[in-house]
Amino acid sequence: MKSHFFAYISKIRWLQRWGLKRNSVMENVMEHSWEVSVISHALALIRNRHFDGDLDVNAIVVAALYHDCSEVITGDMPTPIKYHSTAITQAYKSIEKQAEHELLNLLPTEFQEDYRVVMIGDELPQDHKNIIKAADTISAYLKCKMEVRAGNQEFSIAEKDIETKLKSIILPEVKYFLETFSSSYELTLDELLK
Repeated sequence: MKSHFFAYISKIRWLQRWGLKRNSVMENVMEHSWEVSVISHALALIRNRHFDGDLDVNAIVVAALYHDCSEVITGDMPTPIKYHSTAITQAYKSIEKQAEHELLNLLPTEFQEDYRVVMIGDELPQDHKNIIKAADTISAYLKCKMEVRAGNQEFSIAEKDIETKLKSIILPEVKYFLETFSSSYELTLDELLK
């Protein structure tokens, strides 16, 4: 049996994020997924090393890699629209779940259970979902800060809103990551090398 799974999900490279905003630097879903995976890895390690966690770091990283794959079917729904009303949010979540299952069904049967535990959002452990969601929010915040630094005021309100959202996340690893790593994102390559 031939499977189109990997060819299909590789198309996320063509999905641009932040579609309703003028971007100084374009970001596609594949790039975003990598960044969320890297940040999720850090958050899970921080939890385990500093806050008595026992998270399965590798499982979280793999799930983070796949966290937006369903967008190859649904497209990237801008957050203000996705959460505009309860009805829209529920409808989108339902479509997203259906898309996850459609992608899973593209895999040969013997691999479906292996991918189910990292691709189907409802089947992820809650602490894994929390880490990935926090990493997703950090990634969005860093993107907004970069755009505003580049003089793009289109992202200034989003930056403030996401910063407020980050402050409300009650995960000590998020605070640790922001205090330890986020200010470096504002440096130029020359400044990083010094």
